[in-house]
Amino acid sequence: MTHMSHTPDIESYKDNQKTAFYAAEYERLAREVTELQTLMQEDPSMRELGEADITALEAQRADLLSQMESIVKAEAEEERFPNEVILEVRAGAGGDEAALFAADLAGMYRAYAEQKGWSMRILSDSVNSVGGYKEATFEIRGQDVYRLLRYETGVHRVQRIPQTEKQGRIHTSTASVAILPIRKKVQIEIDPSEIEMEFSRSGGAGGQNVNKVETAVRLIHKPTGIDVRCTSERRQESNREKAMQMLKAKLYELREEEERKKYATERRDQIGTGDRSEKIRTYNVPQDRVTDHRIKESWHNIEGILAGDLEDIIDALQAAVQQ
Repeated sequence: MTHMSHTPDIESYKDNQKTAFYAAEYERLAREVTELQTLMQEDPSMRELGEADITALEAQRADLLSQMESIVKAEAEEERFPNEVILEVRAGAGGDEAALFAADLAGMYRAYAEQKGWSMRILSDSVNSVGGYKEATFEIRGQDVYRLLRYETGVHRVQRIPQTEKQGRIHTSTASVAILPIRKKVQIEIDPSEIEMEFSRSGGAGGQNVNKVETAVRLIHKPTGIDVRCTSERRQESNREKAMQMLKAKLYELREEEERKKYATERRDQIGTGDRSEKIRTYNVPQDRVTDHRIKESWHNIEGILAGDLEDIIDALQAAVQQ
């Protein structure tokens, strides 16, 4: 007599915090339907009234079911495109100029994050004598952050006349960017014996007393040689947790990369392999042109782009993927 078209997996909805309430309500309505059916069998004069009630109850159940389905779907979507990422920038070839370019890229993403209403904070950095980044790691949180930034991973190349250059020759330098999603549900088991942990003082600006305590944490994963550092938190415990999260994100990325290589030939997504050694974009300052090599498109207004106007580039990449 039930009108439900398919048997939903109520147990999994009951186990999920976000849908548990709806699942309990769904089961309560199911019991009411059963009671009405029993009543109608015992007293045929109740049939017409009972039928109407059952129809109304089943409509409520169908409504609850579709609410639960959309909550779970949204959850799966957030797991695929989480709203939290680790951004790493690292100077490549080109000495001081590459480090300055890495800092420019970090500034570009910071400005873009501000436009989007995302929060971006530094987790660790290594600054060289001219104020550029040898490498730096940030955490960015906000709606759609991974969906929009995922195609930024790779080698970015700048062609410009360095400010330090007397002759005015154009230099080419590179910096690599990695966008690592922080996935809540990914199970990455790490054997504690495979981790080497080091503590050091967080360098505070201007010799403040921040650096009296060894709060900075560095983790080295011995089997892979992956090395992460976190200095942003005041407590060692918090830095350790954050560093662990970064390590898991990197190990997950490594696992994904191995999978991708396995199925490289079948990949439909030709926008890039998400490999940080792939040269993806050139910023040519004298010609005021930014070119994305994957989609063979160029944009002018390099100053605006480095000031965070990434919308057009990101839209073009998204559109290329859709096709």
